[in-house]
Amino acid sequence: MKKSIETPLLLNTKQSQDEDKEKIRWEKMKKVASMAAPMVAVNMSQYLLQATSTMIVGHRSELALAGIALGSSFANVTGFGVLFGLSGSLETLCGQAYGAKQYHKLGSYTFTSIVFLLIISVPISILWMFMNQILLLLHQDPQIAELAGVYCLWLVPALFGYSVLESLVRYFQSQSLIYPMVLSSLAALSFHVPLCWLMVHKFDFGAKGAAASIGISYWLNAVFLWVYMKRSSRCVETRIYMSKDVFVHTNIFFQFAIPSAMMCW
Repeated sequence: MKKSIETPLLLNTKQSQDEDKEKIRWEKMKKVASMAAPMVAVNMSQYLLQATSTMIVGHRSELALAGIALGSSFANVTGFGVLFGLSGSLETLCGQAYGAKQYHKLGSYTFTSIVFLLIISVPISILWMFMNQILLLLHQDPQIAELAGVYCLWLVPALFGYSVLESLVRYFQSQSLIYPMVLSSLAALSFHVPLCWLMVHKFDFGAKGAAASIGISYWLNAVFLWVYMKRSSRCVETRIYMSKDVFVHTNIFFQFAIPSAMMCW
């Protein structure tokens, strides 16, 4: 008789535990999805800046399409991809600091990232200045190589804007402040499309206009996020300030930045 009473109780308890686990699993999935979906929109918006420029320039001629496509590939591998990987160190550093409630470190780590990414952008810019000669050494078509070199030269300002932007993206992501990034990315993309068309076709700048419009859009996106960070009450404790701690955090920043860049590269 005792066994017959205990068995239903055990079954009910087990069923209740399974239901609780299922609820917890669904809550975690919803939380992940609520962050993942907006971040997809952010990354797609940034990717579409370069893709849109390629498509707009591609309507001019096959030579223009080939040149800008080659230039974009070279720029992504030697520049944007490197900066994207290096900024990935903030996902670990800022995430740990935010979890430990050491909020002041988020601003300090992010400022460190901005400074070093801007410094690293200088030698990358110099490399891009000689891109025409590099492509010729790799036996590329001279006309395509020249156009790709011009495109990358005018893309240099975008490199510095991207350094600031990606550091800010990791800063906001660590605090789960996703929607400011979504709004700023979509606003930058909406501004970029007509700007690129005007500079390429209306003002007849061609590949130069396409590259310049990307730089303007990256900087505009970064400025939006910077203003939000400075004005929002949600960033009071984590706000970014200029600090000498940039040199204190050098070792720990590159300890995570270099492996992150190698994985992305």
